[in-house]
Amino acid sequence: MNLSKKILSVLLIAVITMTCIFAQSIVEIKHGEYYGKVVVLHSNDVHGAVEGYAKMAALKQSYLDKEAEVIVADCGDYSQGTVYVSLSKGLEAINLMNATGYDIATIGNHEFDYGYPQLKENMKSAKFNVVCSNVFDESGNTIFDNYVIYETVFGAKIGFFGLETPEAQTKSNPALIKGLTFPAGEKMYAVAQATIDALKGKGANTIVCLGHLGIDDESAPNRATDLIANVNGLDVFLDGHSHSLYTKLEKTVSQQTGTQFKNIGVVIFDAKTGKVEDAFTVPTEGIEPNQEVLAKAQAIIDNVNAEYAVKFATSEVTLNGSKAPGNRTEETNNGDLICDAMLWTITKDASAVEVPVENVVALTNGGGIRAAINAGDVTKKDINTVLPFGNTVAVVYVTGSELVEALEASTYCTPKAVGGFPQTSGLVWVLDTSVEYDKADETYPGSTYYGPKSIKRVSIQSVNGKAFDPEAKYAVVTNNFVAAGGDTYYAFGKSDAKFDTGLPLDEVVMAYVTEVLGGTIGKQYENPQGRLTIK
Repeated sequence: MNLSKKILSVLLIAVITMTCIFAQSIVEIKHGEYYGKVVVLHSNDVHGAVEGYAKMAALKQSYLDKEAEVIVADCGDYSQGTVYVSLSKGLEAINLMNATGYDIATIGNHEFDYGYPQLKENMKSAKFNVVCSNVFDESGNTIFDNYVIYETVFGAKIGFFGLETPEAQTKSNPALIKGLTFPAGEKMYAVAQATIDALKGKGANTIVCLGHLGIDDESAPNRATDLIANVNGLDVFLDGHSHSLYTKLEKTVSQQTGTQFKNIGVVIFDAKTGKVEDAFTVPTEGIEPNQEVLAKAQAIIDNVNAEYAVKFATSEVTLNGSKAPGNRTEETNNGDLICDAMLWTITKDASAVEVPVENVVALTNGGGIRAAINAGDVTKKDINTVLPFGNTVAVVYVTGSELVEALEASTYCTPKAVGGFPQTSGLVWVLDTSVEYDKADETYPGSTYYGPKSIKRVSIQSVNGKAFDPEAKYAVVTNNFVAAGGDTYYAFGKSDAKFDTGLPLDEVVMAYVTEVLGGTIGKQYENPQGRLTIK
C-alpha cells in the first residue's frame, strides 16, 4: 500500500470515528422537562403588591430553564391598590411589568381610575401587548388591540383577546371615561364570539381570553361563567375582578389566582398542537424572588415610604376594612369616620353650601374603603391605602326623594355585598332586607344596575336630628366618583347642581383626625354609631 492510500485510510477512519461520536452525542442530548411545551403564567388583581413581580420573574425563569416557551399575561387591575402604584397613577405598575417580562395584558376597571387619557398615556410605556375587545371609543373602534396571535417555535398558534367588565362604566368615575362604551350581556357575548371567529379565521389553534369579569353574583349577567356559557370555540378563560381562587378543567379551562400575587396561574399547552395539557395555580410564598426585579420594586417602596410612612396620628381602635360582612354590607366604624370627616370639611364653613347646615349630609360608597386601620400608629400611607383612588370631596344637591332613591338603589342586594353600599353621616335610616327590591324594567342609562321602580326597603328617620322631608333640598357631601354617578348613584350623577372642592379625600380625613380628634382616633369610633338599622 503506497503512502497516499495509507493517509486516505487514516482520514477515512477518523471521519467515521468522528461521525459515530457526533451521532452518539446527538442521541445523548437530553431536553428540559418542558421542551415542546408552552407555559402561560398569569396574574390578576395585583393591586399594587409590587414585590410580587419579582416572584413572577423568578417563576418565568424557572420554566425557561426547563426549555418551555413562556408567555406572561395579566388580567387587569394592576394600576391601583397601594400608594406604591397610585402615586404614579398606575405608571409604576407598567414599569414593573416591563421589568418582569410580561408579554400581554388586558385592562380591569381600576385601569380607568385616573381617567382614560391617563391610561392611554401609561400604555405608551408598555413593552407588552394590550388587548381588549369590548371597550369602544366614540368612533366605534376598540381602544386597544382586539387580539394577538403568538406562533410557537413548534408551529402552534395561540390567540389571545381581552374582555373588560362592563361594570367599569360605573365602577370607574363616569366623568373620566366619557365617550367610551362597554357592551354588556348579550352584546358582550356577541363581541366575544366575533373575536373568537376572527382568531380562528387567522389560523389560531387555541383561543385564550384574558378576562376581567369575575364570578360574583352581583356581576351577573357579565360574569366569566355567563360568558363561557354563551360562546363557542373558547379554549381557555383566564379571569380577574372577583379576587377568586379556582381552576376548572372543563371544556373551557378557566382559572383565577386570587389577588395581590398570593398565587400565580399556570396553563400548559402542547407547542405543536396548542392543546391544553394542564392548569394549576402556584402559591408564591415559597418562590425565591428575582433579585433584579425585586430591587426595582424596593426602590419604589423606599421612595414612597420616605414621605408616606411617617406617623401623623394614633388610633385606639381598629377601623373595619373588610368587604363582607363589612363596608359593602353594613355600617362600619371606618365608614363613619370617613363620612364624618367629609361632613366636617364642608360644614365648618356654612357659606360653602346653599342649604341650611342641618340639610347637609355625607355619604361614601363602601367599595371605596379598601383597607383597615389597625390600632397603634397611623401614617399617611395607611390612610392612602384605605382611600387609594385619588378621589376628591364633592357636593351634590338633590331632593329628599332623590336621596332615598340613591339609598334604595345602593342597597338593592343587601345583605349580599355591593360596592355602592352607603356609609353615611348626618342620616338615621332603616333598611328592611326582608322586602324584595322592586327593580325597574331597564338598567340605568350607561349602567349595569337597575334603579328602583318604587321605594320599598329604605326609609330615612331623621337628618341631623330633624324630620326628613322628601321635597326638601339636601346637600350630599361625597367623593367625586359617587357625585358623577359611579356605582349605583345615577340619582346623583344626573343632578345638574354639584361642585367639586378639589380637596383630596385622604387629606380631608387626615385633617379631621388631627384638627378635630386631636391626633387620636379614640373610643368614640370603636363601634359603628347606629346610623343605620338593618332589619
